[in-house]
Amino acid sequence: MIPLKDDIPSSTYPYVTIAIIVTNVLVFLYELALGGSGAEGFIYRTAAIPYEIAHLVDISPRSIVPPPFTLLTAMFVHGGLVHLGGNMLFLWIFGDNVEDTFGHFKFLFFYLFAGVIASLAHILMEPSSTVPMIGASGAIAGVLGAYFVLFPRAQVKTLVFLFLFVTVARIPAIIFLGLWFLMQVLYSGLDAGGGIAWYAHIGGFVAGALTVLIFRPKRRRSSFQH
Repeated sequence: MIPLKDDIPSSTYPYVTIAIIVTNVLVFLYELALGGSGAEGFIYRTAAIPYEIAHLVDISPRSIVPPPFTLLTAMFVHGGLVHLGGNMLFLWIFGDNVEDTFGHFKFLFFYLFAGVIASLAHILMEPSSTVPMIGASGAIAGVLGAYFVLFPRAQVKTLVFLFLFVTVARIPAIIFLGLWFLMQVLYSGLDAGGGIAWYAHIGGFVAGALTVLIFRPKRRRSSFQH
């Protein structure tokens, strides 16, 4: 399932969501400009590597910041156009309403916090891994978790693939995001691999949902229309 849009208008302009998207795109363009080996080196120097963070060491090639701070730099680095595009699509659709609820500054802090917690969840499960962890998906999973709690009745216009058939359907957010989360849990249990940090997705989603449940940010009037 690929989300296309939701039916909740924002009552404020999503400055932070757009700024995050632009930053990710600019970083990716910089990667492309570096070329093959240059881009690979850049990824290793900005990625969050579980072994480095769990053991507080910096193995070669050395990171551009001390290992714990790569939990932040890694959020803005992507391994390919599909990786970037998928993440930014989800952030664009679900981020504006969560930013609308939190407010701009608090949303930025929430986004970074969810991303860090997501990465730590993966590191907790794979502390000896030297595979570089990059991408915004952990932080975006936090946004999805918050949206799941805040707007369960929102309708998500979704491109649905049914074997050889493709259709567009409106799916309640509680079902769309519930299925998304269930898939992350199932794939993590199956050890599906594929270079995807499933535990980061799970940790980010749970962190986002719990943050909303605990701190209960005040929703704007437009949020209640759905």
